[in-house]
Amino acid sequence: MSGHSKWATIHRKKGLLDAERGKIFQKIAKELYVAAKGTNGDPATNPNLRLVVEKAKSNNMPKDNIQKAIDKAVNAAGGEDYESVRYEGYGPSGVAFMVDCLTDNRNRTAMLVRSTLTKRGGNLGTDGSVSYMFERRGVIVIEKTVDEDEAMMVCLDNGALDFISNDDNFEIYTSPDDFISVKTALEDMGVKEFITSEITYVANNLIELDEETTEKVLALSDALDEIDDVQNVYHNLSV
Repeated sequence: MSGHSKWATIHRKKGLLDAERGKIFQKIAKELYVAAKGTNGDPATNPNLRLVVEKAKSNNMPKDNIQKAIDKAVNAAGGEDYESVRYEGYGPSGVAFMVDCLTDNRNRTAMLVRSTLTKRGGNLGTDGSVSYMFERRGVIVIEKTVDEDEAMMVCLDNGALDFISNDDNFEIYTSPDDFISVKTALEDMGVKEFITSEITYVANNLIELDEETTEKVLALSDALDEIDDVQNVYHNLSV
């Protein structure tokens, strides 16, 4: 099974500076807090929390930081109250953008997302205007440390939808329901480290633009990601 890399268009995490890594940890800590709040904090009995923990691990978030965020939520007497909000819109040349946020002030977040889109050649759309262009998928990326044929068969036998062999890694796509079983199967065959392993959104079709416009779109993506309330930014640009 083969195809172009969708994962590369939404993840540019290698070689992060400490400040950028800290920003990602801060966002994941918020997701951990929301997933663990009102529970006993055990990922084994909380599927949503388990998925966020998997995401934290794939981003090399220290175990102590993960546990601290969970403990904060479990022990919170009231604490922060975040709600999930999604904004949809367009960037330069009609590139579709979907922005998922966790916020304690919807008006503030809407203003920040809208102004960022507008200042960089985009515009905010209506609910549902671009979300149909994306599918929720489990995405697993590993280095080529295992036999390709064996890894492919193990993944497909456990429900993988696609297995892509790149120059230096394998990309595996799953349905959300089969994500854990595929990841566990890879671990059982000896995979110890994952470049990424999370459930995310992947564009159904990618658009290619010239270099100048591509840079403008990526700059917009980075600017949106800098907003504290923004958790994830998705677009359908091919890079």
